[in-house]
Amino acid sequence: MIKKIAFVIPWYAEKIPGGAEMETREVTKHLHDAGMDVEILTTCVREFVSDWNQDYYPEGIEIIRDIPVRRFRVRKRNTRIFDEINLKLMNRIQPTPQEEEIFIREMINSPDLYQYIREHQAEYTAFVYIPYMFGTTYYGVQACPEKAVLIPCFHDEAYFYMQIYRKLYSRAAGMIFNARPELDLTEKYYDLEHMQKIVMGIGMDVDLQSDPGAFRKKFRISEKFILYAGRKDSGKNVHTLIQYFGQYKKRNPSDMKLVLIGGGEIAIPESLKRDVIDLGFVEIQDKYNAYGAAELLCQPSKNESFSLVIMESWLCGRPVLVHEECAVTKNFARESQGGLYFENYFEFEGCVNYILEHPGIADQMGQNGGAYVRSHFDWEVITEKYRTFFENLENRRSS
Repeated sequence: MIKKIAFVIPWYAEKIPGGAEMETREVTKHLHDAGMDVEILTTCVREFVSDWNQDYYPEGIEIIRDIPVRRFRVRKRNTRIFDEINLKLMNRIQPTPQEEEIFIREMINSPDLYQYIREHQAEYTAFVYIPYMFGTTYYGVQACPEKAVLIPCFHDEAYFYMQIYRKLYSRAAGMIFNARPELDLTEKYYDLEHMQKIVMGIGMDVDLQSDPGAFRKKFRISEKFILYAGRKDSGKNVHTLIQYFGQYKKRNPSDMKLVLIGGGEIAIPESLKRDVIDLGFVEIQDKYNAYGAAELLCQPSKNESFSLVIMESWLCGRPVLVHEECAVTKNFARESQGGLYFENYFEFEGCVNYILEHPGIADQMGQNGGAYVRSHFDWEVITEKYRTFFENLENRRSS
């Protein structure tokens, strides 16, 4: 019999941005709605961009979306020395074993949280940690590895190769992956033989409705356009998309536009300001309408563990174009037959022209993608996978 399931995350609130935060909110909501006993263990820190030394929320239990959220105070940390080591990692310089110890010790941490896990572990079937990098995950797993399950959100980055993570996380009871390439990467470096593992993905509300005409009317865009949806920063490789679009316009004169929606700011060359339309944040239905109105969605990021915008584009019937160096999005495009991928400018140009010149095939790719999302990531499918995973975990422990 499944006991309580605790999801452990460094910070938590109703509207905190971020992929891991969103995934935690949605997974716990749907598991709760399906009748499972879930709660969230977190710190009193406000969010990722806040001071990790500062307790913003009061300690104790708060109910959010009918789910108990237990908050614990954080320990003061040495920000300076942490930042020095983190800078090395950001530049893909692997730290020494001693620096790894300092790094994990001086990031966000809550000894009260770890003490709670040790004292109350008998009440839970599993403690589910997301994502892998933070002290709440590392020391939480250390407090009770036999009931630890990670949704790690691993990437091929310097942090992933830290020995301190590999040694401990290889002792966890299970791992839940967002995509097949994440599991493939992990198996090359971690010992997963003894643990329970699954490629789960992220659940989606699959009944999206798109009104392309409403988008064009509201934003006065009559021309064909490529859509980018998401945060506009260098980590998402949007600058490459803008550069390639500029080259495309020079080599393929037309009234084609590039439409950007989402937060953040990025410099747009003066020569492209009439052809690149930055709408910033838009209402959720406007986003769905934009997908349907676009010729294609381009997701140029090289570093994704999933991609909600790709799934949403497919549910709205449009194909996607992704970067070949992102194993996750490339795998989705190939598995679903819902899109194409590029490595350089000329491949980008060829893919865009192929989609424009073959509208029937483009429509079919969108339909293929939609069918793929509904069969793999409908919340009913995902919720049942979670239930089975935790049942098997409990049964393995009992036997």
